[in-house]
Amino acid sequence: MIKWFQHWLDEAKFIYEMDPSCHSLAEAFFLFPSIRAMRAHAHAKKHYLKKRYFLSRWLSERAKHRTGIEIHPGATIGRHVFIDHGAGVVIGETAIIGDRVMMYHGVTLGGTGKEKGIKRHPTVEHDVIIGSRATILGNVTIGHHSKIGAGAVVLHDIPPYSTAVGVPARIIPHQPDQVHIF
Repeated sequence: MIKWFQHWLDEAKFIYEMDPSCHSLAEAFFLFPSIRAMRAHAHAKKHYLKKRYFLSRWLSERAKHRTGIEIHPGATIGRHVFIDHGAGVVIGETAIIGDRVMMYHGVTLGGTGKEKGIKRHPTVEHDVIIGSRATILGNVTIGHHSKIGAGAVVLHDIPPYSTAVGVPARIIPHQPDQVHIF
């Protein structure tokens, strides 16, 4: 129980540090839809891995109605994933999200086909920011430290340290003197 609480307290600290509108750890822990959805996803994922598909989907559907964030129980999500505002976010079954990823409302990590048993959803590597209403479709990879602009539609891989904008998304070239290593 202590390990569980420490893990989620650590997640709440990340939200508190990332969101200037968050006034306390208690607010982040109990009230922010992002952490509430992540806790529900962790619970649903345990049942999904035990092939209790109906129960896992029921738990994820309940969480969607409470938070506005739809995360399929099969999705793999890293540490310190923050979904700011949350409403309308959809994360598909085979999506993989790395650590320290920030998403804004309306983001879709969706599939492009109806095949079963294959990876159909995006992989988002570590330290990525995805803007409001961005749509990332298919088995594509968003490279680490990348930024996806608001409203972008991504249908192809985005290399690390890139910024992608537009419909369809295109990579904005960086001048060598503008590259920042964090």
